[in-house]
Amino acid sequence: MLERYGWSDALQHQFEPHAAQGLEPARVLVQQRGHYEIVTAAGERLATLVGKFAHDAADGGYPVAGDWVAVSPGSGTTLVHAVLPRTTTFVRREAGPGAPRGQVVAANVDVALLVVSLNADLSLRRIERYLAAALESGAEPVIVLTKSDMCAETEERMAEVEAIAFGAPVHAISSVTGEGIAALRTHLKPGKTAVLLGSSGVGKSTLLNTLAGKELMLTREIRGDDTGRHTTTHRELILLPDGTLILDTPGMRELGLWDASAGVSATFADLEALFIRCRFDDCRHKAEPGCAIRAALEDGTLEPSRWEAYGKLQKELRFQHNKDNWQSRMETRRERVQKHKDGRARMKFKAKGGYDE
Repeated sequence: MLERYGWSDALQHQFEPHAAQGLEPARVLVQQRGHYEIVTAAGERLATLVGKFAHDAADGGYPVAGDWVAVSPGSGTTLVHAVLPRTTTFVRREAGPGAPRGQVVAANVDVALLVVSLNADLSLRRIERYLAAALESGAEPVIVLTKSDMCAETEERMAEVEAIAFGAPVHAISSVTGEGIAALRTHLKPGKTAVLLGSSGVGKSTLLNTLAGKELMLTREIRGDDTGRHTTTHRELILLPDGTLILDTPGMRELGLWDASAGVSATFADLEALFIRCRFDDCRHKAEPGCAIRAALEDGTLEPSRWEAYGKLQKELRFQHNKDNWQSRMETRRERVQKHKDGRARMKFKAKGGYDE
């Protein structure tokens, strides 16, 4: 059973310490509202976190769909005791107020299908952002341009995307006509896991139904303003009839990068290659003589919008890094102040004869 979900000899070796404790391996299929649906060698069952693990994992270490976990055997609700090390991790900056945190969107995926619709909302800048996060994760990125049957300029749009994809495969597909589906399937293998990533309304659920050959997920029509409606409400790992594993995810209104400097560098490798051609090592690419970036902008080999996008992502990463460092310094300062207060309190207590050495 577990082999169909990607279980391997390497995972078996990693699991040996847990097996010695009488635990069994399982893979998380669904994580939703504090409970889990998992699959074990005996089949699917419900699970929850054992108390100690729930406490230890409270700071962002909870299992997510795609994770391999160690569980206690038995009937009824199963207890999750640990998460195995992840081979790949797709992370985004968690939205909302408060201190920034990384949110794991998908774990242990081999292929990241970056789904974008060929409509008025097509954005090269958004694709670059998804591509950077995918490359950072360690998964193989594949860009999927959906709804080609509704686009009169598919080849032109593909050429634009390929120009910034930097080697990642680009496929234009239609779930209506079947165009491009066979070529896309070459990236999907039995026992391997692919994740569907993209904004709302780009056709992820429709694509999943097409790959499955039947309706697994409900879909809703896109609104007249080209804005998608949410269909998928939780992350779910699905085993297709051909043995392919697809991790479906809700549409993301925004993708904030999280610790993705290597992914950004890989996405803009062509641009960063220009840096070594600048006359000065500390070139700021503004008005310095012999700047390769300025030269590329002037002769048209580098699009101004791509250079601006690179600068924006680098600024976002610097802001995150500086904020993390500031919070770390503040936490250290608080710890020192508290330690000093505790020390003074002990000295006062001792001076009053509170205890003897």
